[in-house]
Amino acid sequence: ALPPSDQLHVDTSTMKSRQVVIASKIEGFPTEANFRIDEVELPPLNDGEVLVENLYLSVDPYMRAYTQHLVVGNTMIGQGVAKVLESKNDGYKVGEIVLANCGWRTRAVVKDLTSLLKCPASQFPDVPQSLYIGALGMPGAKEGETVYVNSAAGAVGSVVGQIAKIKGLKVVGSAGSDEKVAWLKELGFDEAFNYKTVGSMDEALKKYCPNGIDVFFENVGGDVFMPTLTHMNQKGRIGVCGAIAGYNDESPVLTPLIHRQLIFKSIRIEGFLVTALMYDPVKLRSAMADMIGWYKQGKLKTKENILEGFDKMPEAFIKMLKGGGYGKFLVKV
Repeated sequence: ALPPSDQLHVDTSTMKSRQVVIASKIEGFPTEANFRIDEVELPPLNDGEVLVENLYLSVDPYMRAYTQHLVVGNTMIGQGVAKVLESKNDGYKVGEIVLANCGWRTRAVVKDLTSLLKCPASQFPDVPQSLYIGALGMPGAKEGETVYVNSAAGAVGSVVGQIAKIKGLKVVGSAGSDEKVAWLKELGFDEAFNYKTVGSMDEALKKYCPNGIDVFFENVGGDVFMPTLTHMNQKGRIGVCGAIAGYNDESPVLTPLIHRQLIFKSIRIEGFLVTALMYDPVKLRSAMADMIGWYKQGKLKTKENILEGFDKMPEAFIKMLKGGGYGKFLVKV
């Protein structure tokens, strides 16, 4: 539960923030030397603005793709679960818990309120706040169909697979270690395999998806995409959520010619970006209600890798990109 509002008032007249900025251009796989932490003094609030303090910050693969557009001195992008410290906006109260898309900062003055999203944490005090940028922030085909999820032991893939099971689908997942495969089986995946040891992706998909693939939730890209396309059924659907296999490439990877498969099988490919749901409040509320309900019923299980302390942001980011765990990576600020 949130503490009483009279315990939340702080002196914001000389408020400072720490932020992770790009220290050098990231070429290939990132290192901690690519980042530095600066301290800045925050300006006083103007009418309509909100001061937030991040409690948890998310660490996700997509961030590596966005670093290509950042230059030295830019603050690293990212979203967190935050608390309102001061508000000059009637829509936000001191002490309120929000989702804040303010980058890797300890605190931020929010001028553009599209960067904030109301978080139902106060309505569900028994649900850990960290989940609102993990499992509960990834709401996502037909009963009896087969869905294949790659990078299935990640924060997104593991939730996608569980939702698919709740909705009555056959779920097949691939991951990069036997430990991760065992965890997927614990989550209820019908089949799971280690793509690093199967030898042939084509043979593995033939074995684990004998009736073909109706829905493919794509998180990886690279060499594993084409064998999957071969096993797609007529009128199959592909949701493209990530391409982690190529995020650290120093030169662009050429895409194989996929048109023949798409045309003759009438396959539909669509980009999947969870933030698109943020702009549809009705669908967002419905999805969050479903997700919270499944979590409280024990149908939706989570695994969190939480590093303690803001200084751990670069370390957490690099560890996540190396596949150094499964489930959701985040930092408790």
